[in-house]
Amino acid sequence: MTENSMIKLNVYSEMINEELKKFAAEKPALRENICEAMDYSLTAGGKRLRPILMLEFCRMCGGNASGLMKTACSIELIHTFSLIHDDLPCMDDDDYRRAKPSCHKAYGEATALLAGDALNTLAFEAIADAATEGVISAQTAIMLVSVLAKAVGVNGMIGGQIIDLGAEGREISIEELDLLQAHKTGALIEAACVMGVILAGDFEKIPAAADYAQALGRAFQIVDDILDVTGSFEELGKPIGSDAEQHKSTYVTALGIEGAQKEADRLTEQALLILEQFDDNEFLRSTECHLKYQNLLFLLVHNKLYP
Repeated sequence: MTENSMIKLNVYSEMINEELKKFAAEKPALRENICEAMDYSLTAGGKRLRPILMLEFCRMCGGNASGLMKTACSIELIHTFSLIHDDLPCMDDDDYRRAKPSCHKAYGEATALLAGDALNTLAFEAIADAATEGVISAQTAIMLVSVLAKAVGVNGMIGGQIIDLGAEGREISIEELDLLQAHKTGALIEAACVMGVILAGDFEKIPAAADYAQALGRAFQIVDDILDVTGSFEELGKPIGSDAEQHKSTYVTALGIEGAQKEADRLTEQALLILEQFDDNEFLRSTECHLKYQNLLFLLVHNKLYP
């Protein structure tokens, strides 16, 4: 990673973190607990990849990303909502997230459920507020809401989760696994990239942005599957081996570790090739903001993320 890219990545992360703190800053009487739970999960850390992708795709398509931080954070609100719900006992039943007790462990299951719901609705409120305040047009806001709602619903993240639940305890084909992850992981990354293009108004680039995001999202998921076998709690901040415990089919069970690494490598190459269709793409090419975790060394060793 170049020094300039590192500086830019840190600036992005700091600005996003500061904006996220504002969403649950007010704690109205009798509702303090849920606001604290929202803030707890929002400020637990993370790469902030999705809002960074939105801002970068806006910039690469000729848009002005200044003043769009609140709008970009809408995607992180959705992502955090999904993590809270994913950790619940009725879903993956994980006790830790980002090296901290999961939201339901810290605040109770009912409060965690409502905190996730509140973050979900807050994301759309943030987009609507941007239109009301004149930051974006009403037409742009409608398009953003449409893209984000589809990415969350039965044709997106929630659809992927229901496929995932139905796949527990049985072996599924690689085609079904690809469909699952295109919805559960890829849909929100795709929404981030496409929303950036919409903010810039360069609608012809939407298909390329979507293709890039799906390749990148599947590569992330494959690496996540590998790390669930080879990683540690200290490295990842969450329980290891949960896929095997829940008898889930993963890219590792389907392809083996070496085969999964090769597929992640291929998808990363594909994503970078698509990225060539966008001007001034050096930041996304040269920075680890592609990566879900910093220790995805097998991708870096092969120089797949650098020009």
